[in-house]
Amino acid sequence: MAQSVRKSLGRNLTYGMLDHLGREIVTGRYVGKAFPTEAELAEQYSVSRSVTREAVKMLTAKGLLTARPRQGTSVQPSTSWNLFDDDVLRWLLERKFSLTLLRQFSELRVAIEPAAAALSARAADAGGKAAIEAGFQRMVAAEAGHDDPLESDIAFHVSILQASGNPFFVQFRDVVETALRTSIRFTNRFKGRSASLPAHKAVRDAILAGDASKARTRMEAIIRDVMALIDAAERGKAAAR
Repeated sequence: MAQSVRKSLGRNLTYGMLDHLGREIVTGRYVGKAFPTEAELAEQYSVSRSVTREAVKMLTAKGLLTARPRQGTSVQPSTSWNLFDDDVLRWLLERKFSLTLLRQFSELRVAIEPAAAALSARAADAGGKAAIEAGFQRMVAAEAGHDDPLESDIAFHVSILQASGNPFFVQFRDVVETALRTSIRFTNRFKGRSASLPAHKAVRDAILAGDASKARTRMEAIIRDVMALIDAAERGKAAAR
């Protein structure tokens, strides 16, 4: 059994163990349970103590674990997790769907993306504008069934972050991608609720025209539309109780 678990870790045992344990922590396996000791983990995964120690150290750096003398290692609350870490974001996608998480993602997006769109309208160079146009054309193709709707939507939004020319906005690309992946799982539950092509075209047009004010308000409208759906879902959930 242990050997089969070890095999599932892949060639790099440390990163395989990191990924396996991180996913289990984020998806709630250890809620209300004690986290195993290094010796227990080494035996469970049939790896050396050095591999276990390194994986635990990396999870601690991501804010998922904490180690205290004579108290051992324990799982940190989600408020301590590094939510901008690529691995943590990826593991969050595997959690049970949560309206609360979707709202939190949307609240972050509405604070970031409209500002990035406005900045792109002012600062985007020819390459940035071409990337935005390419992202939009992928959405057009997806509407006709010739591209992936989610991936094209992500490409459009990420191109705007990159076109802003601000490296701090660009750093939000993984958060925005994860937020969109979470959002699509939600909006797909509503018949016909795919990304609005006219709404995204309005953002593109405003950026290409250099109109920062319109770019901001039109991007905000896209995200507010999702937030309105969340509000409706939360009201329906409350009424059903």
